[in-house]
This record gives sequence, C-alpha cells and structure tokens, in this order.
Amino acid sequence: MSSFDAAVSAVPATSMRSRYGVQVAVAALLALAMASYFWVDSRYPSLVKKLHSGKAMAVKGAISFDALLPVKPDMPLAARVGRTTVNWMWTNRIGMTFGIGFGAAMLTLLPLLPRRRFKSAAGNTLFGALLGTPLGVCANCVAPIGLGLAESGASKQTAIATMFSSPLLNVVVLAMAFTLFPLPIALTRLAVPLVLLALVPLIAPAKNIGLDLPVEVDCDRSAGQSARTTVVRYLKNVLRIIAITLPLMIMAAFLGALAAELLPAGDIPTSVSLIGIVLIALVGTFLPVPMAFDVALAFVLMTRGVALPYVVTLLCTLGAFSVYPYLIVGRSMSWRTATAMFGAVMGIGVVAGVGTMVVQRLI
Repeated sequence: MSSFDAAVSAVPATSMRSRYGVQVAVAALLALAMASYFWVDSRYPSLVKKLHSGKAMAVKGAISFDALLPVKPDMPLAARVGRTTVNWMWTNRIGMTFGIGFGAAMLTLLPLLPRRRFKSAAGNTLFGALLGTPLGVCANCVAPIGLGLAESGASKQTAIATMFSSPLLNVVVLAMAFTLFPLPIALTRLAVPLVLLALVPLIAPAKNIGLDLPVEVDCDRSAGQSARTTVVRYLKNVLRIIAITLPLMIMAAFLGALAAELLPAGDIPTSVSLIGIVLIALVGTFLPVPMAFDVALAFVLMTRGVALPYVVTLLCTLGAFSVYPYLIVGRSMSWRTATAMFGAVMGIGVVAGVGTMVVQRLI
C-alpha cells in the first residue's frame, strides 16, 4: 500500500467528508463573493448605464470604450498602437481581474466536486451556457475562466460554451441590440450564440465524458487547517493563471491595437462585396473588444451610413471571440479547438453578412 493510500485509510470517512465539506464551502464562498462584488459594484451598473444611454452611447477608442491616453490620426503608427494597447488594457482592467480571480476559484472548487462532467455533450454544453450567461464578461475576460474550467477537469464543451455565452447571451447586451437595431438584425444577433452553442459538440468532440480527475485528499486535522489550505490553493491558482494569461494578454492587446490602427473602421468600403464581408468577418473575429463594444460600434457605423451587410457581419463577430481567447484556448486545450472556434464565429459572420446582402437585393 502506498503512503497516500495509508494516509487515506487512517482518516475516518466522516472526518474526511467534513474536511471536504469545509474546502468546498470555502472555495464556493470565494467564487460567490467575488462574482457578487463584481456584478453589483461594477459590471451590471456599467452595462445598464450603457443601455440607458441608448443612441447617445459613445465609443472613444479603436477597441475600447475609454481612452486613458488620447490617440490622434496624425500620430506615428507606433504611438497610436502603443496608446491603443494601453487604452485596451485600462478598459479591461476590472473585467480581467475578475476573470483571473473567478477562473482561479473554478480551478479550486471544481476538483473538489464528485462530478465535473455530464454523460452527454448536450449536458456539458448546457452547463457551460448556464454558467456563462450571467457572468457579464467579454470574450477576453472570460478566457481565464475557460482556462480554469478546462484545467479543473470540466469538459472542454463546458469551457467553450461558457466562453461563447458570457459575451453573447448577456441579457443587458441583448436588450441593447433589440433597442438600437431593427428587429431582423437584433434577431440575427440573438441567433449567433444559439448556433455557436449548437456547434460546440463539433468544435470539441467529447472524450472521456463522465470521467473525473482524482482529487488529492487533504488529511489536515481541523476545519481551520482545511480552510487555510483551500485559501492557499486558491492563491496559488491565481498566480498560476496570471503566469499563463498575462503575457498572452499583453500580446493580444498589441496585436489587436495594431490591427485596429492599420484597418480603422472609417476605412470600410461603401460598396458591398463577398470579399469585403469575409475580410470584415476576419477582422471582427480577431479584434479583442470589451463587453457590449460590438453593439455600440455596429450601431455607430450604421448611423454613419456603413452598408448594412458590413454592420451585421461586424455585429455577429466582434465581441464573440478574439485573438486573446484564441491564444488561451490553444495553450490550455488545443490549437485545433481554438482554430475551430475562430472559424465557427467567422463563418457565422460571413453567412449573416451574405444573407443580409441577398435580402437587400431581393427587396
């Protein structure tokens, strides 16, 4: 018998269950407290404010709502890219902090649970959709949460569904879309996350469904020691996720800023073409933008007379995915899965744009 097995057998089952209960409770409280503070103090008040601003909603940066540093067209490209990078990181500072902290909480909590996966792809996907919908974080800030889910033993389908549903199924953002756009366009925007969720089993084929990772038994002698162990484990998981995500976040901010400054929204052509729709779908899927930025920018472009197929394409791709979650998913799951997610979002955007173009020509 190994020393690990001997230690387990030496601890009474009731005592072990009690210590597990303490660890689960502490981990769950950490996650709940963090989410409650973020939702009440920051995210939902901010989203509701944007909803109430209606048609007066402003976009100050190329890929951000806020502009900590001013960016002027006559600046050198390097200066514009650098400032846009800083502005993006400043805009996402709160959401990214929550994403890292909550991702670490999932990485701490889920391994303590007896089951982290369902026996069906539909169950895993639905679980991810229910988890992601109220989170209220953008496709970038939810990436560390997806990382935490994937590394905690949850199904890849759950992690991907969470990453799609958080930015796309948020009730306030959907309300903004239905307020600002004609009903057919708003319904198209609503259909995007539903189609993506239906594609999740194809994006991440199920492997070892229903199996769970072994949990390390904590043989601490008291509830207090078990609670401290859980807190220490959580802090270690925070550092682990920071070490993985922070370098990729800086890289994504730079790449997104470079793309936004080289291909500004003001340069969108007036004539509609299939190539134009494909290029806009590619750029929209690539750019990392904050929560609700897709709705805001698409509305601003529509009011400025940008062709509707381009507006719809951008509305369906911008904010759904980006280079940052692509890097995170490639690092934590597989590059095949990351590429499939990117391709699914881009493909849906192309279909939506082409469909809008066809309808316009028929009318």
